[in-house]
This record gives sequence, structure tokens and C-alpha cells, in this order.
Amino acid sequence: MLKKRKDLAKVKIKKQDDLLTSYENAVSWFETNKKLLTNVGIALVVIIAAGWFYLNNQHQNNDKAALEFAKVFSYYDNGQYQLAMNGIPERNVRGLQAIVNDYGSTTYGNLAKFYLANCFFNSGEYDKALEAYKDASVSSPLLEASRLAGVAACYEAKGNFDDAAKNFEKAGKYSANDPNAPDNLANAARNYAKAGNKDQAIELYKLIKKEHGSSAAAREAERYLGELLG
Repeated sequence: MLKKRKDLAKVKIKKQDDLLTSYENAVSWFETNKKLLTNVGIALVVIIAAGWFYLNNQHQNNDKAALEFAKVFSYYDNGQYQLAMNGIPERNVRGLQAIVNDYGSTTYGNLAKFYLANCFFNSGEYDKALEAYKDASVSSPLLEASRLAGVAACYEAKGNFDDAAKNFEKAGKYSANDPNAPDNLANAARNYAKAGNKDQAIELYKLIKKEHGSSAAAREAERYLGELLG
């Protein structure tokens, strides 16, 4: 029994020695790397502060963009595209281009970019419209489908029927709730036919009849299928 107690005492002493050694190693490591840890801590504080400042600044800029967008939108809605693009400085109405320039990375800045692209397209400036459509980032599925259709329309206007067809098809399949989906698919089929891809055009016309049977595009699809199938 005495022997067992001595063995237990030795084990206890060994554990204490190991604990002391681990503590000393930890203290030694900390002293060696104290400067590094301090610098890392400072860096983390700077990163966190910079992130907070960026997000706060983005929020404020988005509010400003929303206010400016609301002022100019009525001109776009009335088809006054030049006024919508350039604004009316003497009335303190900034144009979509100015909103994009100043707040283009915000949510409303991107929305302004999308409507600016529409203005360019309706003014016949297809290269500028295409660039703006591609650069715009919109969160709504319906707006994204419309953005893709805008890209497609620019390609069609420029005579690039293959890219027009591909983007119209993406737009038509992007959102199940998009009321413009059958029209976008019909536009895709038309452009595939123009690009010489007859099989893909037929496939899309059949898809319109199957999934959008009650739409006007489905009635047109029947006629175009008759022409393509001979």
C-alpha cells in the first residue's frame, strides 16, 4: 500500500513538472512573439475599423443615390431619355450618368446603371448600352432577366445574332415568374434562326408551346414552327 502511495506521489510530481514546463514554454513563446501579436492585434483593429467605415459609407452613399434616382426617374418614365441621362442641374436634378459616376457600386447606383443602359439603347447608342448592361448588378430576378434581355437586344441591334440568341434564352429561362419569359424565348428562337441554328430555334418554339401555352408567343410559335419544319 505504501508503495502505491509513493508511485502516486511520483505521478503527481511529474504532472506538476509537465504543467510548469508547459507554462514556461507558453510564457517564452509569448515573450518571443509579443511584437508580432501586438502587430496582428493592431492590424485586426485596422481591418475591422476599415470594414465598418466602408459599410457605413456604402449605406450613406446608397441613401444619397436613392434620393437622386427618385428625382430623375420621372423623366425616364416619360421617355425623356436625354434629360434622364444628363439631368437638369438648374433644378438640382442629377442625371443617371452622374449617379452612376458617384455611386455606381451601391444598390441604387447599379439600378441607375441599368436604367442608364435602357436610355442608351433607346437613343440608339448600342455600344454604350451594352457596356452599361454588362456592368450593372441587380438583385431582383425580374430585373436580372430584363438586364440579360437588354444585353441580347444590343447584340441583335449590332447584328450578332448568335450572342443575341444565347442571352435572350438566358433571360427567358432565368425566372419562372417573369411575364416576359415567353417573349424572350421567342426572341431567342428568332435569333437562333437568323444565326443559322435552325434546330435550336425549333426546340425553343416547342418549349414556348409546352410551358407558355396560353401566351401570345405560343400562338406565334405555331406559325414559326410551320415555317421552320416546312
